[in-house]
Amino acid sequence: MIKKPTDEMMDKLLKSNNIEEYIKENQENFVDLTISQFLNEYLIAKDLKKSAVIKDAEISEIFGFQVFSGTRNPSRNTLLSICIAMKMSLEDVQATLKIAEYAPLYPKTKRDSIIIWGINNCKTVCEINNELYDNNEETL
Repeated sequence: MIKKPTDEMMDKLLKSNNIEEYIKENQENFVDLTISQFLNEYLIAKDLKKSAVIKDAEISEIFGFQVFSGTRNPSRNTLLSICIAMKMSLEDVQATLKIAEYAPLYPKTKRDSIIIWGINNCKTVCEINNELYDNNEETL
């Protein structure tokens, strides 16, 4: 969904002597979306149904629709559940967390490692929650 890879932008930013020029050259690559806008665009791009995603995310229907409408902001755990329900790749999950201004998943923490493993192995929210519970970690 993001046009220019983040590491390429970072490399150009670090080498840039002129911030205005960098901004002008990369304007179309900046993320200027709310999390609800991003999630809705992802739904459309992947031809997903909002109601199915909310159900698969195992969140309240009312709260889920509020998240997608932008009237409520999801917690990091709820956002992860939505990403998993949307069957996002790990790269897309990390980008989504960053857009929402949450910490990306970090493989040096046990809990995040379990979530990363689950995403990478196409596990459902329920399956990931079972792994988290079995490993004495907070569920989503």
